[in-house]
Amino acid sequence: MRTAIKSNNPTVFIDHQKLNKRSGEVPDGPYEIPFGVADIKREGADVTIVAASLQVVHALEAAEKLAADGIEAEIVDLRSLVPLDEEAILTSVGKTGRLLVVDEAPPRCSVASEVVATVAEKGMDLLKAPPVRVNRLPVHVPANVALEDFVGPNTDRIVEAAKKLCG
Repeated sequence: MRTAIKSNNPTVFIDHQKLNKRSGEVPDGPYEIPFGVADIKREGADVTIVAASLQVVHALEAAEKLAADGIEAEIVDLRSLVPLDEEAILTSVGKTGRLLVVDEAPPRCSVASEVVATVAEKGMDLLKAPPVRVNRLPVHVPANVALEDFVGPNTDRIVEAAKKLCG
């Protein structure tokens, strides 16, 4: 948010309501996260999982489960969508050869489809297998919390997709 406040450009800051009650370590004192710079949350050699916001939490949980099965997932936290850190995504895909993008939006016209298109346009030769998206199911988001959780991406769906992708 500090980066957004200091920006001279029109900026939209969106946070996920389900992250508000989470706790974790933060640096001492004020700090800023630069726009357009992704963060590698977990190193891995078998599959790149790209996510943002709440989906990073699910991706990290999935990576732990995958590691127990011998699949090492690299987790790329986008942190900002525009600008998009294409270099971090392409570097990671170049390392793993496989791309799985997790996005809470429907599959069409989503961040996931943009990331996949970017890799297809600029790094197709890096891929060992076609990219995979784990999106919200193509239905309206229900008002019921349990149903909302069911239609959105979750740890189990990410694990299943990554296992298929890694063959």
